[in-house]
Amino acid sequence: MKFTKMQGIGNDYVYVDCFEEKVEYPSELAVRVSDRHFGIGSDGLILICPSERADLRMRMFNADGSEGKMCGNGARCVGKYAYDHGICRKREMLLETAAGLRSLEIHTENGICESVTVDMGEAVISDSVTEKIHVNGSWQEMIAVQLGNPHAVYYVSSREALLALPLSEIGPLYEHHPRFPEGVNSEFIYVEDRQHLHMRVWERGSGETLACGTGATASACASMRAGLCDRRVTVHLLGGDLLIEEAADGHYLMTGPAVEVFQGEIKV
Repeated sequence: MKFTKMQGIGNDYVYVDCFEEKVEYPSELAVRVSDRHFGIGSDGLILICPSERADLRMRMFNADGSEGKMCGNGARCVGKYAYDHGICRKREMLLETAAGLRSLEIHTENGICESVTVDMGEAVISDSVTEKIHVNGSWQEMIAVQLGNPHAVYYVSSREALLALPLSEIGPLYEHHPRFPEGVNSEFIYVEDRQHLHMRVWERGSGETLACGTGATASACASMRAGLCDRRVTVHLLGGDLLIEEAADGHYLMTGPAVEVFQGEIKV
């Protein structure tokens, strides 16, 4: 099977062009290819498929084999792949995901896609905005956000405190908290100023990753609703930066790079 390794600010996936390839057991394949010692190495598997409702369809599987509804960094890379490889040469294309249809705007340089803006849709936050849950031995305030998949946003007092968090130890406690019976993506945020947020993320099904597009969008949305930042904000992640904007229609737009790392073949 042919595959392409791509990454969006360090959030890396194995991509399979299902216009050309057939994948029968994607969950099992995701576990296999994601292994960084015995597989290709990635945060998961993304299938680029034909669609009856849009220009193309994305299916996303986490490293543990579970299927996710949406992946912002993955959507950007799908747009780049489709444009650069001739599947869809539109500068504006429509992508079908399990969370619904998402529009992509392709930004090119010398005929090659360098970055993509994804319409992440609307976010859902409870009327009370913040709530407290007991996790990791104490009561902590968080903001729950639905953005096609569930997110919980927590705040820390400094960038040093953010970098010091032992996420490999405490991440599972947040992911599997009883408040979220299906698991949750957990974002930890330091607000530098009204235009800059710093973020680390523990992703449901994958653990800590260098970046999470839906997580960055959820964190920006939560921070905007809490009055902590402006309607246009840069989110600094371990792997790089994403620009998040709230549009006039209430949708959130995420802009960031997409990079093709290499192509290869694997026996399946």
